[in-house]
Amino acid sequence: MKPGTRRRIYLREAAVTLAVAKLAVRFVPVSRLTAWASRPPRRIARFALGEVGWIAWAVDTVGAKPWMRALCLPRALAAQAMLRRRGIAGRLCLGVAREGQGLAAHAWIELGQEIIVGGSEAPRFTRLVEFGGSSG
Repeated sequence: MKPGTRRRIYLREAAVTLAVAKLAVRFVPVSRLTAWASRPPRRIARFALGEVGWIAWAVDTVGAKPWMRALCLPRALAAQAMLRRRGIAGRLCLGVAREGQGLAAHAWIELGQEIIVGGSEAPRFTRLVEFGGSSG
């Protein structure tokens, strides 16, 4: 497959998945979202790890577009869905940090010890909970 074709495929999938994730965050109860995020992939693909970089790139690229404006939670949910579809078990992590007098929240995706999506902000947040993937 040509690189341009591959890019377009990943960008389209990321756009659709991000749109669904944004709607889910807005309208689906948290209990259903956490149950969904905790599910493992139906199958494990040992040789699909080469697609992780493409997924992270596509989700970050589409999520940053002005017409999408996806925050960290929809991005993390979309990336986890795209990983799971390929048989890769990523962990959705949620954390908080002090920000002035209040708290700030952040969501990111980990694969093993590597942060795939949401990594630039993640180190300053204290992890509260994680969903899916393996424990380490």
